[in-house]
Amino acid sequence: MRHNVQMLMSSKNKVARLHYMANSFRVLTAGDHVVCAETGQAIPLEELRYWSVVKQEPYVSADASVRATMKKG
Repeated sequence: MRHNVQMLMSSKNKVARLHYMANSFRVLTAGDHVVCAETGQAIPLEELRYWSVVKQEPYVSADASVRATMKKG
């Protein structure tokens, strides 16, 4: 049990690395947040709702997702 608490504590204030899928994501590297590819804003994992499966990028909002989609590349 102590190991689990230590693992959770070591993930605080750390950027997670995720694999984005159609309806979910998989944590590849533990962390408590990701960084929006459009705005640079930190997004707590529990608040992450928008991402691109194709680009493998997270977005802070629907608006940021649309702006990123409208860009070439």
